Amino acid sequence: MLQILNLPGNNFTGNVPASLGKVKNLRWLNVKGNQLGSDEPDNMNFISSLANCSNLQYLLLAHNHFGGMFPNSVTNLSTLLTGLHMGQNRIRGNIPKEIANLVNLNILYLQENRLTGSIPASIGILSNLGTLNLDSNRLTGEIPSSIGNITRLLYLYLSGNTLNGTVPPSLGNCKQLLRLYIGMIPSTIGKCLALELLYMQHNSFEGSIPYIADLQNLRELDLSRNNLSGEIPPWTLNLSSLLYLNLSDNNLEGEIPVQGVFSNSTALQVAGNPKLCGGIQEFDLPPCPKQENHRTKRKRLTPVLTAIISIVLFAAIACFLLSMFFIKRSRKRRDATSTSGHLIFPMITYKELHDATNGFSSDRLLGSGSFGTVYKGIVHSSNENPVAVKHRNLVKVITACSSIDFKGIDFKAIMYQFKEWLHQESEGQIQCNSLNILQRLNIAIDVASALYYLHHQCEIPVVHCDLKPSNILLDDNMIAHVSDFGLARLIPSFSGEGNLNQFSSLGIQGTIGYAPPGDLCSYGILLLEIFTGKRPTDKLFEDNVNLHLFVRLALPDQIMDIVDGSALCGEMTGEDANKNISSEQIKCLVSIFQLRLACSAETPQERINMEQVYGELIIIRDRFLK
Repeated sequence: MLQILNLPGNNFTGNVPASLGKVKNLRWLNVKGNQLGSDEPDNMNFISSLANCSNLQYLLLAHNHFGGMFPNSVTNLSTLLTGLHMGQNRIRGNIPKEIANLVNLNILYLQENRLTGSIPASIGILSNLGTLNLDSNRLTGEIPSSIGNITRLLYLYLSGNTLNGTVPPSLGNCKQLLRLYIGMIPSTIGKCLALELLYMQHNSFEGSIPYIADLQNLRELDLSRNNLSGEIPPWTLNLSSLLYLNLSDNNLEGEIPVQGVFSNSTALQVAGNPKLCGGIQEFDLPPCPKQENHRTKRKRLTPVLTAIISIVLFAAIACFLLSMFFIKRSRKRRDATSTSGHLIFPMITYKELHDATNGFSSDRLLGSGSFGTVYKGIVHSSNENPVAVKHRNLVKVITACSSIDFKGIDFKAIMYQFKEWLHQESEGQIQCNSLNILQRLNIAIDVASALYYLHHQCEIPVVHCDLKPSNILLDDNMIAHVSDFGLARLIPSFSGEGNLNQFSSLGIQGTIGYAPPGDLCSYGILLLEIFTGKRPTDKLFEDNVNLHLFVRLALPDQIMDIVDGSALCGEMTGEDANKNISSEQIKCLVSIFQLRLACSAETPQERINMEQVYGELIIIRDRFLK
């Protein structure tokens, strides 16, 4: 009945036994990071026997000594297989076209082997692929246009090969692509709107820097050691997320901007472009030649050009007068309707905020993080109107401030409704203010409702990316609100919770203990924390014991041993607390903890989504009340 065999990071040698094929229920086999295999032709024969494991979903053989020709028997594995890791071995030969038989593959790692031949066109049939890594092999030929059919593709690694030809325009269909490691610049790269990292260094690219102004999520761009020419395009200043830009060793010319990423010498590299000028002092480049003065340019204007300019000026003045007319008329309409349901968004001065927070004093400080500092304040104003929001479980904005502080420095702030934290900490333990089980269940439902809205009811799905108790705030009516969207991401064209979870795991951001793959897993951890009163970073959880395992070992018979005692003391006290909970209510608690397990299944495809979580919790609450 063995289902999971996990043996990574040891010093095992020899071959994997073919008798594993007799373990019919095997779903997960992980032997990566050992010294298994050899260059002998039969060192991967065990894969043929695994074809008998009809439930196999993950096979991890990476970072071993497997050699010989690529085993065609891989293509006979279970069609349920979602993860195939064979990278960092010594495997030779071609990738078989029958790889397309594994129709549910989500991850395919074949990097750092000795594979030859071309990339099979049949790979485009694997429409569920999120990651395709063929890096650092000896592949030749062109990139098949069929890759454009893998519209869910997030990561594509093809560098370190000897591919040639052109990049197929169909790659622009992969609009969810986040990372691209490749040897050529495709003309459609600007359509990959979710792209974060783009490395194209050390090639032979020519022409100007490609237009990628729409890649607003781009954080790192490396175009160094090519033959790119022309000026640095002005739209690069609009890439507000860009943290690293390497343009060194090209043939670029003209003036280097001094704004954005160009103002940081540690984030920008431009050496090896002798025709560049200007920029910040750290680059020590010659100043750019002065442009012709206005008088010289005016002398060169021809009569025809003068006439054209006159016409343009006349048209501009006419447009200006018309625009002023329509602006005044629209203001009158807006003023007329502002009292009939439209909320006016009031601005607030720096002085008002300064006074409201007692000069931003430490006793008013609520918290501080990478996206700013939060203070508690009371603003005395008679016309405070919160802006309209679509969901009650998201924190409302009251007003904003864009002003100058008392030192003459720009000051910007957003003012939210003040709410209490879900819990405070005391000596590493969670203090939930003696919330009873029903109150905690209502809080869990409120948070699930907010995530259900963000994931499934917004026009463009939103992933919070930093869900944790300190970002759950309670109002006076004990209604929970999700706050702090500093790491949140918009996910255009995504469908299904699996994709939302996969996207959230791209980089480990957020808070330690709450940054597993996706909002759904983070919510599951939050659920355990609400009902056990223990953090995932608690000192109790050492030596391979974690909060998840702590709960799983208690299910179902010892469930009352792990429930936070203060949850039983809201209406019950002492040793009789457990006696006042019916067996049916205990079953409800078991269902809540089991719901957490459904939130953290091994693959995104197996996990339930937030709509299902929300619906299940409503059913559990109804049963609990009955």
